[in-house]
Amino acid sequence: MPNSRNAKKELRKSRSRRLRNRTQRSTLRTVLKKVRTAAAAEDKDAAETAFRTAAKTLDQAAAKNLIHRNKAARTKSRLAKLMRTSFAASS
Repeated sequence: MPNSRNAKKELRKSRSRRLRNRTQRSTLRTVLKKVRTAAAAEDKDAAETAFRTAAKTLDQAAAKNLIHRNKAARTKSRLAKLMRTSFAASS
């Protein structure tokens, strides 16, 4: 339990940041799942729009230091590879 005024304020700030980060991470996970499910279902149009949304969301999360920029790049690369392999075989 914080004792000083400053420690109490920092606790309030960290709680609000934690809630904000949790919602943004949840949104990010949902967007990534949409890409993977659309690719698995071989729905090319839905997968492409979901991929664009996911790339944008990953870049925004990296810009806000929610995730590391290398993780964002790695995830985008893996999703792009998934898109190439799943739709190259069906074409």
